[in-house]
Amino acid sequence: MATWANLGLQDSSSPLMEQLNFFHDHTLLILTMITILVSYIMGMLMFNKFTNRYLLHGQTIEIIWTVLPAIILMFIAFPSLRLLYLMDEINTPSITLKSVGHQWYWSYEYSDFLNLEFDSYMVPTNELETNGFRLLDVDNRVVLPMNNQIRILVTATDVLHSWTVPSLGVKVDATPGRLNQLNFLINRPGLFFGQCSEICGANHSFMPIVIE
Repeated sequence: MATWANLGLQDSSSPLMEQLNFFHDHTLLILTMITILVSYIMGMLMFNKFTNRYLLHGQTIEIIWTVLPAIILMFIAFPSLRLLYLMDEINTPSITLKSVGHQWYWSYEYSDFLNLEFDSYMVPTNELETNGFRLLDVDNRVVLPMNNQIRILVTATDVLHSWTVPSLGVKVDATPGRLNQLNFLINRPGLFFGQCSEICGANHSFMPIVIE
């Protein structure tokens, strides 16, 4: 879960989030190199008394500064597309969970079992135990197996919601009248916290998600 002064992404708990972390670092490195290069060139332009007359205009330099950014963009686009397709891949799931967003709580159904459904409300601060997390703990947690492909179906009954668990790299919109599907795998045990990520009214901040 996120902690104080945490500037980076949360520690990954699924292979997909691991890949997203790597992609984030990869893109940040490219952006840092571009920023340093452009800053250096701008500094040179401002503080250098001399002018290179061959750099002011010329076919060669214009070809270079058109082709080079295109190649750099390809280094970002290909890993990004690979990840996009990986996240959309559904591998024969072991278990299916259906999550329905309401104002302002989540209800869950385990589709593989008969009549196994429950509502999950945030625990109010005055009822919280000493070891509970304020605004993050719920009365009924979602219990899911580790190292198994899990399919989640997400929808809503009233307005737009968004089912999000950052450490699993999962974010999917809950849209009334529409069923969205997502696939993930949890590769370590623990408690994983998330919150609704689509502004859905007065108590939008008070409908957390907890996976055990």
